[in-house]
Amino acid sequence: MPGFDLRELGWNDELAENLEPGLVPGRVAAAHRGAFDVWTATGAVRTRLPGRALHNGADVAVGDWVGLSLGASPGKPATPGGSSRAAGGPVGDGLIRTVLPRCSAIVRNAASDQHRLTHGQTLAANVDVAFVVSSLGPDLEPRRIERYLVTIWESGATPEIVLTKADRLDDPRPLVEEVEAVAIGVPVHVVSAVSGYGCDELRERISAGTTAVLLGSSGVGKSTLVNRWLGEELMATNETRSDDDEGRHTTTHRQMLLLPGGGLVIDSPGIRELQLWDVGAAALEATFADVEELAGDCRFADCTHAHEPGCAVLGAVESGDLPHDRLHSWRKLQRELHAIAIRNDARARKEEVRKWKLRSREGRSRARLR
Repeated sequence: MPGFDLRELGWNDELAENLEPGLVPGRVAAAHRGAFDVWTATGAVRTRLPGRALHNGADVAVGDWVGLSLGASPGKPATPGGSSRAAGGPVGDGLIRTVLPRCSAIVRNAASDQHRLTHGQTLAANVDVAFVVSSLGPDLEPRRIERYLVTIWESGATPEIVLTKADRLDDPRPLVEEVEAVAIGVPVHVVSAVSGYGCDELRERISAGTTAVLLGSSGVGKSTLVNRWLGEELMATNETRSDDDEGRHTTTHRQMLLLPGGGLVIDSPGIRELQLWDVGAAALEATFADVEELAGDCRFADCTHAHEPGCAVLGAVESGDLPHDRLHSWRKLQRELHAIAIRNDARARKEEVRKWKLRSREGRSRARLR
């Protein structure tokens, strides 16, 4: 199997400086249950994490740069799960030994139910541009787009909006303007994979060496766009339901693809609900720049924008310059982020206590051995 040009995949000198000697660099192209497809200079490798890393909840995502203990000659990558007794450690077992520092990470809360936070799940790593994809129809929901924008601004990637299925509307401008009203300063692209309208221009946003990810609900046309860029039906697609414009989860796992002419795109399964995870104030401010600008004109510096006299935010709502739904969404996300911060602080304290108990137990064990 032919190898990959790591520079085309985004490899750079900074990543090279962080790679431990003896490890082989590669980029995670797909994530399966307990296994990962990694692209290396000698070819694609199916690999996994060591058992200890899995037990400790190691986080590896599509787009990550990793160090593998391949220990094989060029052109002959080691078989994952193989063994080696070479001096100095586990060389040649083909496992992921390290994850290199990320330039961006799109993370959501992976809660097991609606009432309990569990852990952050990285949807994609080292992404340059994140396309929030929504179809022009019943699925279009400004509040959902706001949530995506908060997550992406926090990630370090650059958000852009993609509105698909433009061929179904005589005039999509009213819906486009509705999206532009909540996507302050964010490019909004209107496309149709059926007619090809806007698809080539959108493809130009993914230049050589750039990594993009497509995020959105099922059935909005993410995989259809990827197939058009690839020039072949590589990604499976299904028809959407006519009543709500949503489809089945055709894409079952996240997968990175190298586009003809350069550039990388990560296709991902549809996200039914995006729950926020560990987001800072700056991401919320970037998403709600219009509200933040109004807040700067309030009479009181500590205005809560709830009932104070001279509140510029409430004044804008009363005059109709700021939709009430926009203010309500801003308040809702603020409360949600505050609750996340409190729970994460509690979890961090519990983790510190656990580590302290473990160190104490290990210390007593060593004392007994003496």
